[in-house]
Amino acid sequence: MNTKYNTTLLFSILIIGVVFLFLLNISLGSINIPIKDVYTSLLHGSCSKESWNYIILNYRLPKAIVAILIGIGLSISGLLMQTLFRNPLAGPYVLGLSSGASLGVAVVILGASLLPISLSEFFLSSFGIIIASSLGSFFVLISVLVIAKRLRDTIAILIVGLMFGSLTSAIVGSLTYFSSAEQLQKFTFWSLGNLGNLTWNSIGILTCCVTLGIILSVFSIKPLNALLLGENYARSLGINYKKTKYIILFATSILAGSITAFVGPIAFVGLAVPHIAKLVFQTSNHKILFWSTLLFGAIIMLICDSITQIPGTEIILPINAITSIFGAPIVIWLLVRKRKMMG
Repeated sequence: MNTKYNTTLLFSILIIGVVFLFLLNISLGSINIPIKDVYTSLLHGSCSKESWNYIILNYRLPKAIVAILIGIGLSISGLLMQTLFRNPLAGPYVLGLSSGASLGVAVVILGASLLPISLSEFFLSSFGIIIASSLGSFFVLISVLVIAKRLRDTIAILIVGLMFGSLTSAIVGSLTYFSSAEQLQKFTFWSLGNLGNLTWNSIGILTCCVTLGIILSVFSIKPLNALLLGENYARSLGINYKKTKYIILFATSILAGSITAFVGPIAFVGLAVPHIAKLVFQTSNHKILFWSTLLFGAIIMLICDSITQIPGTEIILPINAITSIFGAPIVIWLLVRKRKMMG
């Protein structure tokens, strides 16, 4: 009973934390807006200054929503991958989806000069880059699924994903070698990640993709608990392992692929957040772990995005730099902890 009370209390704190950080995230920036004004603007569509209202509704609200979607999507896909492969260092991009997206973007940005002017202008627009990134992720996903059909071993799928990542990275490296400084700069900016460039239409598409990925993941909660004890144990409980594997791979691909397409590759969030949820809730039960990872993902991403906007200045740090600074120490700690346990 006490454990149930503690879990409920922790979930309540997390939900309050998401709401508070959402309001705080919107209030911070080159112009600091009081949280009270943020609240009245979101609730009534007006606040003390009309200029503040415009900034909130047109710039900061969309970015805060995108931060929550990314945190949720990457964290859940990271949890799915870690459980499926039974590897604490597996993340949402282990299938090579991020590399596939990078390849798609590299081809259109770095190879734009080889295309006709009309096509070049379309693909160099923000919508064209999203399409190119989506196609790159989709190509890698189809390739991995086709090969996965022939492989029974889950670890082999992980290796195939890593090999696809290495292959696409090599092609991207070759393209960058022959590119101009302007093309390289544009590709670098994309690879650093950006949450603030999406229109409401793009946010609507991203929301649909993340929602679909989360719905598929929810259906995997029961099988995920069985998978913790291995493939054979899951089968002995009557779980269709093959079907579950494909649902998990597809859900991860939708989540990680769509997020990378819209905002660029965001490092470490999907790898680190599931471990934070496990540490705080002290459980491996996915009925608790799934929802706690989802909430922690939103919280961590809102914190990271708030840090990028240095309060009172117009300086905006790259989101990927902040998530890496946050995530890298956790990965190092995991490696040290794993070695101590083995020792």
